[in-house]
Amino acid sequence: MTRVLIVDDSALMRRMLTDLLGQEADIEVVGAAADPLVAREMIKRLDPDVLTLDVEMPRMDGLDFLQRLMALRPMPVVMVSTLTAAGTETTLRALELGAVDFIAKPQLSGGERGAAAGLAAKIRIAAQAKVRARSPAAAQVVTGGGFDTAGVVVAIGASTGGVEALRDVVAAMPADFPGVLMTQHMQRGFTASFARRLDGIGGVRVREATDGARVAPGCVYLAPGDAHLRLARSGGALVCRLGSDAEISGHRPSVDALFDSFAEVAGAAGIGVILTGMGRDGAQGLLRMREAGAMTFGEAESSCVVYGMPKAAKAIGAVARQVPLGKVVPEILKHCRGANRDVKRAATSA
Repeated sequence: MTRVLIVDDSALMRRMLTDLLGQEADIEVVGAAADPLVAREMIKRLDPDVLTLDVEMPRMDGLDFLQRLMALRPMPVVMVSTLTAAGTETTLRALELGAVDFIAKPQLSGGERGAAAGLAAKIRIAAQAKVRARSPAAAQVVTGGGFDTAGVVVAIGASTGGVEALRDVVAAMPADFPGVLMTQHMQRGFTASFARRLDGIGGVRVREATDGARVAPGCVYLAPGDAHLRLARSGGALVCRLGSDAEISGHRPSVDALFDSFAEVAGAAGIGVILTGMGRDGAQGLLRMREAGAMTFGEAESSCVVYGMPKAAKAIGAVARQVPLGKVVPEILKHCRGANRDVKRAATSA
């Protein structure tokens, strides 16, 4: 049984959410708070598994409360607000602060059951999340060491918990990092804003991918929320290719679509990384990358918010090396240096 505490300043909304979630056999609403200060005391007394949290509330803003909560008493949070429907910046900020997921408030005039089903599903996922205290210190950019990035390209895939994880990974990338193609399960309209928020936090440039964009070292290309992102060749150049074809592994954009293209196009020059996320998207594609000679990394369970996608990949032999989130960039750089030494040694021998 998942025990939920609802935090919302509207008495009507508290009652609606309590009634709707009360119809779920595996969810129990243990309390409802009108503001964060009341919620703080109820958390201590009731020890809920998951918190649903509004944004605009009296006495303390929901995002301020979320930030304090994640620093002092981390727990799974699902944002439930009108702002998380239309305000992408608000939503992304909540996810960066550690919220597991978000959903718009159900409408009072109808559609409540559909919204309740969606919220219940997100609460079930959140209950499985391992939420940890967030450090206020910014991530340090790793020194690249001047390795040759020619021909080396990196694919990264993530889902639940990925907004927070990708921010940490990108923040550590030096300016001479290989070109990166990145897929995060995210709705249309959010990815452009997410790319802008990531741009400049490390040594690399981050942009939402466009069809035909040339893949360059020191640049990260994020899949748009409604299109598959794939690696392709155009003449002698590596480029981004976008596709609006059907969902793959239940998603568009799909991590499997990204990894499959790397297996075909990059081969041994590719590096695949699968991060936190629910489900199996990316597991088969990462296996194909490894079979094609690529180096593959999976995020270790110790740092995952949800150890689903990396676990599925590891179970089928797709992961060559498991590393905690903070070691992802250093391990990629270490592999690149070693790979380039091997290439130079082979060229000298010839």
